[in-house]
Amino acid sequence: MLGCVTRLRRLVRLLPLQTSLLLLFLFCTVSVFISAYFLYGVKRELEPSGGGVSGAEGASADSDDPRVTPSRLLPLRGVSGGPGVDPGGARTDPVVLVFVESQYSQLGQEIVAILESGRFRYRTEISPGKGDMPTLTDKERGRFTLVIYENILKYVNLDAWNRELLDKYCVEYGVGIIGFFKANENSLLSAQLKGFPLFLHSNLGLKDCTVNPKSPLLFITRSGQPLPGPLPGDDWTVFQSNHSTYEPVLLAKTQSAESIASMGQNAALLPSVVQDLGLHDGIQRVLFGNNLVFWLHKLVFVDAVAFLTGKRLSLSLERYILVDIDDIFVGKEGTRMKVPDVKALLETQRELRTHVPNFTFNLGFSGKFFHAGSDEEDLGDDLLLSYVKEFWWFPHMWSHMQPHLFHNQSVLAEQMLLNKKFAMEHGIPTNMGYAVAPHHSGVYPVHIQLYDAWKKVWGIKVTSTEEYPHLKPARFRRGFIHSGISVLPRQTCGLFTHTIFYKDYPGSPNELDKLINGGELFLTVLLNPISIFMTHLSNYGNDRLGLYTFKSLVMFVQTWTNLKMQTLPPVQLAQKYFSLFPSERDPLWQDPCEDKRHKDIWSKEKTCDRFPKLLVIGPQKTGTTALYLFLGMHPDLTSNYPSKETFEEIQFFNGHNYHRGIDWYMEYFPLPSNTSSDYYFEKSANYFDSEVAAQRAAALLPKAKIITILINPADRAYSWYQHQRAHDDPVALKYSFHDVITASHNAPVKLRVLQNRCLVPGWYAIHLERWLNYYHSSQLLVLDGQMLKTEPASIMDKIQKFLNLANIINYHKILAFDPKKGFWCQLLEGGKTKCLGKSKGRRYPDMDPESQAFLREYYRDHNIELSKLLYRMGQPLPSWLREELVHTR
Repeated sequence: MLGCVTRLRRLVRLLPLQTSLLLLFLFCTVSVFISAYFLYGVKRELEPSGGGVSGAEGASADSDDPRVTPSRLLPLRGVSGGPGVDPGGARTDPVVLVFVESQYSQLGQEIVAILESGRFRYRTEISPGKGDMPTLTDKERGRFTLVIYENILKYVNLDAWNRELLDKYCVEYGVGIIGFFKANENSLLSAQLKGFPLFLHSNLGLKDCTVNPKSPLLFITRSGQPLPGPLPGDDWTVFQSNHSTYEPVLLAKTQSAESIASMGQNAALLPSVVQDLGLHDGIQRVLFGNNLVFWLHKLVFVDAVAFLTGKRLSLSLERYILVDIDDIFVGKEGTRMKVPDVKALLETQRELRTHVPNFTFNLGFSGKFFHAGSDEEDLGDDLLLSYVKEFWWFPHMWSHMQPHLFHNQSVLAEQMLLNKKFAMEHGIPTNMGYAVAPHHSGVYPVHIQLYDAWKKVWGIKVTSTEEYPHLKPARFRRGFIHSGISVLPRQTCGLFTHTIFYKDYPGSPNELDKLINGGELFLTVLLNPISIFMTHLSNYGNDRLGLYTFKSLVMFVQTWTNLKMQTLPPVQLAQKYFSLFPSERDPLWQDPCEDKRHKDIWSKEKTCDRFPKLLVIGPQKTGTTALYLFLGMHPDLTSNYPSKETFEEIQFFNGHNYHRGIDWYMEYFPLPSNTSSDYYFEKSANYFDSEVAAQRAAALLPKAKIITILINPADRAYSWYQHQRAHDDPVALKYSFHDVITASHNAPVKLRVLQNRCLVPGWYAIHLERWLNYYHSSQLLVLDGQMLKTEPASIMDKIQKFLNLANIINYHKILAFDPKKGFWCQLLEGGKTKCLGKSKGRRYPDMDPESQAFLREYYRDHNIELSKLLYRMGQPLPSWLREELVHTR
């Protein structure tokens, strides 16, 4: 082989210059032909064959517009079932990467709002000009399943490196792109999109929008008759291309009679949203010629997200709605239903059932106010009760009282019994299992007396509220289950007790119609699989706005979507809700004092001053009990009352106690005194490595200070093992420490459980990062456990400064080392000491060398990550960590 190469070199040297140039020319020519074959020949294979659709001849026989053509989808390499999915399953994480113009841009916020409403995970980035693209892959897995550009020009004008990087990622992982082009006064009236066979014509006024029925994008969106009238704004962009990769999704006419010369005389309908099928460069895209202000853009955007992610990020077609009519019999004279109103209510229910199977209005009553209107309204009450079996019913409070004002469960029960007696006398069913409290009082924040009385008197299983976790933004409303009662999110519909007459609707009647026809009310149904709407008795008398609203809404939804609307009674609806969203079963308690609405419907006998301001989170076996004792010696610091089960620890945020509610938690702290120096704290050492404690603590105690104590994780693991032996754990007694920490994944379950409790809490950086996801680093103090053991007074000085306490105590004078115990204790009068119990400060054999070596290697990377984390936090490295880092070099 080497000899052949040598002879070839000699031959080349002997060739004259002209011959060498001729050979080079021939080589280049052959290369061009080969490239052309792969570029155009392969592309021809990807495009439709002669039997497919191409140009004017490909227009469907049932379509009058040559621009409305059947789809031609590119079969992306290695993709089955849609973008981002391969035959073996998803190759990308179900996360959307959203490039926004700025943190506060309106379109960016609207994009994020829709993703949040759909419960889709996302990450926002400021659009890079020449900056770095975020990391797109993790090993062999894609980190994003869809890319969205608020401004498509930021994608088009990416620097060559980042553009190639992103495009290669999209092709390899089957990831699509959604982009928006919003024209402004500086936009060219006509221009080609750089690098694409696509022309943009901007700053147009459009009208009479229509949906292309052949678009493969459509799922929820229904194509039908054109939407007559002008589209909002005069800054629209339409698209033009002769390339078969572009398929119109939405089309419209120009408002003026002038046509765009370059688009020809036959271009009556102009594409304002186009789908790039990926035939040009292997990347599927959807491009919008405006923002999301136009409601139909929101609808198509939801479908675009679903299509480009292979329906991984998709909403189903099923929609459940329940319309509650609160305050039956409660309305003031002049606002209640009369006989014609009741008949209209029943007739509308029958009409709605033709579109929503078994649709039934759900009536909430307070019997005390029966026959409290005019003579005509009282006749309406009578007629309503004569139709009692036609509707669903649920109880309010007898006198429409707010439950949180009553702290005696028996008083609440007495009021409910009066309402129940009224129901039984008038044939109203009492077994629906659903109730709603006036003004949502007592539902959230939880008033446990209400829950207990509901269950005792009515057997309530389901309620609803608009207050969890907060009223606004409405897209964040969620459900939860507490004390055996399912709490479902409730939605408003633009109708309130004072909205009685159409002409007097706030802002004008047009505002109500906008809510229904593509506005907030429509979007509520679009983006929520289950919607419980709150209305009032007064919305069904006079102009009957309640009937008008829901008849119009149902017709609009049926006209423009393929949604299948249906209903269920409340108990079955709750079962459906939590089958869709099982992760919402567990509540996340918020601080009632952080929300004025919550504070207004929270018992005046309760105070947020009873919550702790400091949490000592552990981990276990690092000296937390000693710190608990030292903190309790400070006159301004007050610990929780002890627990019969867990002694000085409440263990609220990490276990079953959390489901007992915040009232239970507050009972562990004394009522605050009149002094401003009250500073409550609690210590639960298993909070540190809990996967849920950080989020729960931050929700209830967002301003709290957090203290953690870290010792060498190897020593902590050994201490926990010896602790278990001292408590006669049969596994710890059976196996040596080395057996425990080196056990394989095939070891007995109980052995692996002990191994985890020894080793996992020592992953300090991982657990600290979790707390830092919810608390600012300035709220978290990391203590050197070794220094706490040898110089506790110095550590307490550091803590007092961290807590910003008004009274500074000299711990050097109130702590003393007890040589018998081997640790520091509280110094009492007369030189006596008060120390921790016999279980603390145990002496046990030194760790064997093999285990020391194993753990040093095991925790090596964890300790390195901890050092980096503490550096970012601006906190000093513990002495033991510095020593360990020396050994890793």
